[in-house]
Amino acid sequence: MLGTIVNSAAILIGGTVGLLLRKGISERFKQTVMQGLGLSVFVIGVSGALKTENMLVVIFSIVFGGIMGEALEIEEKLEMLGRWMEKRVGKGEGLVAKGFVTTSLIYCVGAMAIVGALESGMTGNHETLYAKSLLDGVSSVIFASTLGLGVLLSSVSVFIYQGLITIAAGSLANLLTDAVVIEMSAVGGLLIIGISMNILEIKKVPVGNLLPAVFIPVFYPLVQPVAQYFLQIIEVFL
Repeated sequence: MLGTIVNSAAILIGGTVGLLLRKGISERFKQTVMQGLGLSVFVIGVSGALKTENMLVVIFSIVFGGIMGEALEIEEKLEMLGRWMEKRVGKGEGLVAKGFVTTSLIYCVGAMAIVGALESGMTGNHETLYAKSLLDGVSSVIFASTLGLGVLLSSVSVFIYQGLITIAAGSLANLLTDAVVIEMSAVGGLLIIGISMNILEIKKVPVGNLLPAVFIPVFYPLVQPVAQYFLQIIEVFL
């Protein structure tokens, strides 16, 4: 858990610095910075998504992960949690929920979060999470300067999410082949593209409801033939 603890602490420290800088940044600069961040997040997502070696698995994961997420109403529950936090600490800013949900998703669905937590749990190697901590710490300064306190609260999401993956990694070691990790990272990259669209206000993408898709590639040996069958059915209708 050391890597996850360091990661959460980096977000807290960076977010605190961002809050201190917030009052000195005009609204015009904040808007420009957020748009720049949105474009950067988009590039990160594309680079991750293109790593896939089996697009069928990615499509299948997104479709059925989305169905699962909608049934569980994950996005709505995340927003409710954000609004609950906002009532207690938001001071009427109206941005706590947005900052919490946006940065929680950014910090949790990326390839480094998944791969780093798996490495941490299976081998005790925390280097990937240390590198992620540095990146998250720097970005949290910028996010907190524009989105406020919700960014600091996302450190809790990171701790729980990566912590659970780290703890479960040992028991899932036999399932987590290189092919599985690659497809998990690719699906995560696709979700990051969705986050960038939300930041840029191009289209509201319910990324929270797509979160289960990240874990469907774990069942890669089962998913691959089912995905091929699924594609054949689509081709028949087309």
